[in-house]
Amino acid sequence: MINDTLKEGKVRMKGAIQSFEDDLSGIRTGRASPALVERLSIEYYGAPTPLQQLASISVPEPRQLLIKPFDASSLKGIERAILASELGLTPNNDGKVIRLNLPTLTEERRHELARVVNHRNEEARVSVRNVRRDLIKDLREFEKEKMISEDDLKRGEDDLQKLTDEMIKNIDEIGDRKQKEIMEV
Repeated sequence: MINDTLKEGKVRMKGAIQSFEDDLSGIRTGRASPALVERLSIEYYGAPTPLQQLASISVPEPRQLLIKPFDASSLKGIERAILASELGLTPNNDGKVIRLNLPTLTEERRHELARVVNHRNEEARVSVRNVRRDLIKDLREFEKEKMISEDDLKRGEDDLQKLTDEMIKNIDEIGDRKQKEIMEV
């Protein structure tokens, strides 16, 4: 029963870490990456649709993204969504494709992005700790209902804490790596 709870916790915590990594992939460093825009929500026939479902995104040059819509009618919507996003990029639309030129990052912008990474890092830690809190509550309920002994509860809480520490260390490593990437000139 405790092992099942720990397995569930590991799956949920890894989900939080995966979500954190996906989140960070959208934060731009000095290089162009399709991950920067692929999850942008585009208004397409009245429904919000991720850009990756509406267009192919390529990197023809290190500081440029090329967005080629599958349907030319979605070009304006894609352009509007890019302008409205927090990316701070101006799309160049030639009627068939959209080119996004990524300017070099200023020192100020790098520090701003580093703060964003720190904030997301803390959010990921909190979500891992929330999983731990929920599972400890479950374990205490098992003990209260006499499904596990007090010793099993203590052992389960210790194992859960070790798992939590391991996951938070993982989150910190990912965040540090992203910060180094951002601060790299």
